[in-house]
Amino acid sequence: MTIATIAERLVTTDRLTVHYAEIEGRTGEPVVLVHGNVSAGAFWHPTMAELPARYRPLAPDLRGFGGTEPLPVDATRGLRDHGEDVLSFVRALALGPVHLVGWSMGGGVALHLLRDHPELVRSLTLVNPISPYGFGGTHGADGRLNSPDGAGSGGGAAAPEFVRLLREGELGADSPFAPRTVLDTAYVKEPLADPDRYLAAMLTTRTGEDHYPGDTRPSGAWPGFAPGSRGVLNSMAPTHFRIDDLEAVDPKPPVLWIRGAADVIVSDTSLFDLAHLGALGVVPDWPGADVCPAQPMVTQTRAVLARYARAGGPVREVVVEDAGHSVHLERPREFLAALVGVLGGE
Repeated sequence: MTIATIAERLVTTDRLTVHYAEIEGRTGEPVVLVHGNVSAGAFWHPTMAELPARYRPLAPDLRGFGGTEPLPVDATRGLRDHGEDVLSFVRALALGPVHLVGWSMGGGVALHLLRDHPELVRSLTLVNPISPYGFGGTHGADGRLNSPDGAGSGGGAAAPEFVRLLREGELGADSPFAPRTVLDTAYVKEPLADPDRYLAAMLTTRTGEDHYPGDTRPSGAWPGFAPGSRGVLNSMAPTHFRIDDLEAVDPKPPVLWIRGAADVIVSDTSLFDLAHLGALGVVPDWPGADVCPAQPMVTQTRAVLARYARAGGPVREVVVEDAGHSVHLERPREFLAALVGVLGGE
């Protein structure tokens, strides 16, 4: 049995210099794996090593994460800065049409690429993806804004103590806001056996107004802030990121939506949605469900993909029990079986 060797490389595209990982000597159908927020391509290494030899997996670091050039994020473009970086990466390596896999925020990046360049997507796999209506500040299956300015979403939603500890490279777990604690309690349902390499990837995150979490501005609506125009969290705010016309894509590649049933980050009752936390009494002065209901993230994704399916796009939803936000790490056998199925056209 040949043991897969992960090779770390750099490529300069027409937009930036990208750090990425691939399997040494592997050729075949390209599979581009896009990581989520506060992470890096290293979160994909186990998946890369286990993919069948007919596939060439590549895991780029997004700007502001890992070893990729940390250019600022223009949040007014939604996730297009990241999406166009991935597109430039695909073109720089002359990969042609690719199988695209996006986890969490990376799912939103992948949705942008599918909508803008469907001809380059052989298949799309969404792994615990953010809602097509962004993260925070909306309600209903159709992603209606709780407030016209997107109050409650964007850079102001980050916990300042988490940002501080992330910036300082905290390795311990003494604080509930420590990156290691967040990894153990939010990224996964149960702590991973080998968390250190993933913690190291989290700690590559650039912090500040141009990166994570981004800037913010005051709002007259609860909880008192609205999205700014710079940085990562603002790029997922519903005033900047919205994909509600996926059914218009042509051609329509197959879509696999796979998620952990115990996800506490992307959920209809997300512990990272300030409106839901307000309902729980964690965030004070919540004005009530009539004014500021929680975001039904899973319901919103299901509604958008249902329209895609009715328009002729193949969609498969797979829910993995006893897994959280990182189903590819928590239940690798179930995840790989589903992924290989869509890669092979099943």
